[in-house]
Amino acid sequence: MSDTGPGIPPDKFEAIFEPFVQLGRSLTSQQQGTGLGLAISRDLARAMGGDLLVDGAPDGGAKFTLTLPRVESMAEQGT
Repeated sequence: MSDTGPGIPPDKFEAIFEPFVQLGRSLTSQQQGTGLGLAISRDLARAMGGDLLVDGAPDGGAKFTLTLPRVESMAEQGT
């Protein structure tokens, strides 16, 4: 998934996955949320043997990639 938002500086790629972290948030910001979505999403991905990664540029949005291991179906296993 990708977006066209304000972008994420590369030095903040890990920080955005920490609970309650919201980049560019101030007391007068109209932005809503608690900053838990990415932290929970990455924790769930890792619990399933995968990961959630981000890539992007500070001035051009961000791209998130979710990877999960492939699980063979019973038919593929020959049972």
